[in-house]
Formats: sequence, C-alpha cells, structure tokens
Amino acid sequence: MGWTIALGFVFSGLLAGCGQSKPEGRDTAQNVQEKKQLVLAVGGEPENGFDPTTGWGRYGSPLFQSTLVKRNENFGIEYDLATGYEVSGDGLIWTVTLREDVKFSDGHPLTADDVAYTFATAAESGSVIDLQNLDQVEAADPKTVRFTLKQPQSTFVHVLSTTGIVPKHAHGKDYAEKPIGSGPYKLVQWDKGQQLIVQANPDYYGTKPFFEQITFLFLGEDAAFAAAKAGAVDVAAIPASLSRQNVPGMRLTAVHSVDNRGIVFPVVPAGEKTKEGAPIGNDITADPAIRKAINIAVDRQGLVDGLLEGYGTPAYTSSDGLPWWNPETVISDANPEEARKILAQAGWRDEDGDGILEKGTLKAEFSLLYPASDVTRQSLAIAVADMIKPIGIRIHVEGKSWDEIKSQMHAQAVLFGWGSHDPLEMYNLYSSKTAGVEYYNPGFYQNEKVDAYLMQALAQATEEEALAYWKKAQWDGETGFSARGDAAWAWLVNVDHLYLVDDRLDIGKQRIHPHGHGWPVTDNITEWKWNE
Repeated sequence: MGWTIALGFVFSGLLAGCGQSKPEGRDTAQNVQEKKQLVLAVGGEPENGFDPTTGWGRYGSPLFQSTLVKRNENFGIEYDLATGYEVSGDGLIWTVTLREDVKFSDGHPLTADDVAYTFATAAESGSVIDLQNLDQVEAADPKTVRFTLKQPQSTFVHVLSTTGIVPKHAHGKDYAEKPIGSGPYKLVQWDKGQQLIVQANPDYYGTKPFFEQITFLFLGEDAAFAAAKAGAVDVAAIPASLSRQNVPGMRLTAVHSVDNRGIVFPVVPAGEKTKEGAPIGNDITADPAIRKAINIAVDRQGLVDGLLEGYGTPAYTSSDGLPWWNPETVISDANPEEARKILAQAGWRDEDGDGILEKGTLKAEFSLLYPASDVTRQSLAIAVADMIKPIGIRIHVEGKSWDEIKSQMHAQAVLFGWGSHDPLEMYNLYSSKTAGVEYYNPGFYQNEKVDAYLMQALAQATEEEALAYWKKAQWDGETGFSARGDAAWAWLVNVDHLYLVDDRLDIGKQRIHPHGHGWPVTDNITEWKWNE
C-alpha cells in the first residue's frame, strides 16, 4: 500500500471517527488537556476478530473483555474479575471467586456461568488457546468457578490471565465482529481494512480510562510513520529502519520485548520421515559441535547494532528477562577462535582447502530457511551466514513460503520468532512430547533430564514453585537446552517494539512485550493520560 493511499485512510478515519475536517498537525498545548480522543496506528487488524475463545487477547489486553487475573509490571499475578483463587493440594482443582459488581457492556451481570461457558467454549474451539489439560469447568455458585485439570499445571494461571470472559447470553456467530464484554472499552465501529473505533465503557468496574474514544488505524509501519509525520496519529508503531528520523512533536519510545528471533536446528541425524512424509533430521546440525560453534561465533550485539539500529537486545533463550529465565544461559559470543577450537576438537577439518570443514564424508554446510516476506529475518539470516563463514561453516540462506517451511523445517534450520509471557512456551519448544507437533520443537530435540525438569515445572501447584525447574531445564550446571548445554537453538536477538508517541502523551510504564501479535502497547490503556 502506498503512503498516499494509506494516508487517505488515515484522514477518512479521522473524519469519520474524530469529527475533524482535516488533519492540521497536533493540537495546541491549550486544548490538548481537554482532548479525550486518541488516534493510534499500533498494529495490524485482527484476522479473526475480537473473540477471546478463539485467541483474541492472547498477546495483550483483550480491551473489550476482562480476565480473571492479570499480570502487573513485574509479572506478578493480580486480581481482576477474581477476588481470589485456591489450588488444591494435588494441583488439580482451581477454585476462583468473582467480584459482585461486574456488568457486561449491554447491562447484563457477569456471573460464574459466563466464566464456565467461556472456558468450555475455548476448550472446544481448537484454537491457539491451550486448554487440552482442562477436564471440566463448572459454576459452583453464581460467584464461584471450579476448574478441574487432568494433570497439575502451574502455568494454568497464565490461561486465566489472558482469556477474556464473554457473555453466555450474547456469544453468537457474529460475536467476533460485535464483541460484548466487561472491559474498559466497547466497540462502536469497525471499518474492515481501515479502522476500529472504540469508546470507554461507562459500566467498567476498574480504573476509568482517561480517553473516551480511541481510533485504531490499520496501517503498515511505513504508512504509520507517514501518518505520524503528518500529525494524524498520537501513537505509531514503526520499524527500526525509520527510528533515526526525527518527527517534530513526537518522541521515540523503545519497549524491550521477548519478541525474539532465533535459529532452530534439526538435532537428529537424517533418515526418518513424518507420517505426512516430510523428512526429519540433518547430519550436519545433528552434531552438537556445529550448534555450539555457531552460538559462540555469532555476534549478537553486532546484529542488534547493525540490523536493528541498536533497538533490541542479544537473545539467549526464548524468555530472557522474565521471572522463569536463567541468567546463567548468557554466553560470551562473537568469539570465532573459540568456535574453531570446538569444531577441531570434534574432528572437523578443512582437508581440501576450500574453506569448508569436513568430517569424514560430511561437509559443514546446510540451509537456513526464513519466511520470504520478512525483511528483518532475511537480514538476520544473511548476517549470520556471513559471521559463520570464517569458522568454516557454509550456510545457504533461502527465503520460502510458510507452507514450504512447514514441509522442510524438520530437516533444515529455520529462523523463527517466538516470545510469550507464558512459561508453557518453554515446554512446547523443548519437550520431546512436542517434537514435530505443529511448529513446536521442529528439530526433534530430546534430553531426558530436560524433560524431567519441564514436567516437574508443570506439576507444581504455583508458578513460584515452578521457577527453579524452568531454570534448571535451561541449564543446571551440567546440561540443559540452552547454548551452555545442548544448543538446540541459536537465539539471536530480542526486538524492541518502537513507537512514535506524542510528546504530551503519557503511556504509563510498559512492561516487557511479548511476540508482536495483537496490540501489547495498550495492555495498560487505563493508565494513559496527557502529561500535566
């Protein structure tokens, strides 16, 4: 989409939603404090609409709906719809009590029946919400919900914090387009492909939002930047490539994230196939020395500085900086000499002098796939190949469609992106039980000790009790899935989320963002206000 057309959408959105005849730059200092409307261009349009039972809100606040609990800025658990919860001694029964002052935006009271209906429906939807471990959910009384799990699951609290509650009486086929909830805002207009207009919910039980109306414009990052320059938006998400350009009246805000990029390696030798006939295994990346050498040789800070304009951090796991992360996974990288030693000790030599190492009949070369539509991943893949070439490993960088990647990812290295506030993601990426399941553990990684730690983490009654086991799965001093251990991945960078923000707008304290789906910047929308 060209920026001229995109700005046409911006301006038409302003005409429809904000009552302005044309964008004439930012409001004056005199009237900004009285302005109770915002225009945001902070992410794409949700393809499946706004239904939490099919995944809406998984990567940020559901906005229109409320959740039972929520995470604070330090990732601790706070109550939202819930006033408390208890977990049985065996970890199987979670009993949640509810507030009594909550109504949906259509005036109906929110009860335990709505909560039970929401989770039962989500479990049956087959969507991205992982409720396979939920055996039963029932309303014990109007203000008490009882969840029964098949097995203990310390991460179940995360499901409670990300699943917005929908009304049983009004959850019809068109709910995703016309959501009703008990959250801080309600939807009033959705022009698909262009904009979404929301208004403050007058019946919201929590902190009342300062802004009475918000217009979300669905623009690409380049178009959002152009809209910011034109004074047509108050917040715009932009790419790192535009971060050095000054926009008068706006400041650049960089939010740290676990929105990571990394290379997953096939860790088993070639020869097997999936039930669908896709090849499994790679004889080169199955050698731990190859994987460890790449992890040691790659210059992560160089990738951040050179490709992300400095807006990011080196990545060592999928959960850097979160409570369940083990800081001992940090390694000293950008060290090609050490990488060469690792390879030499494992028997890799350049016998024919062509610059590529050999070991018996094997040559140290393999393909690295990335989604062809993703420029950042393409740049990372090319840069890593250049960094690794001097140690005698040749990486063939190939852009593919997601369908092609899915059919080859068990036999070729792939540059993926992950990053969640749910430690269950760690289990999904490294458990032998998830090997070959969708995009989880495509390299067929398996370590019995790691499996045991992961299962112990899940089996704990609380998230706090599980922390030690999550950390040991990464590195326990002898083994683990991180680069200090089996090096099943070469994690590269965590990408900062960049926003141009009106100088006079306070968007509160942003916590570490998850992977870039949804609108995570609005997770604390009730804290947003104009600076005094």
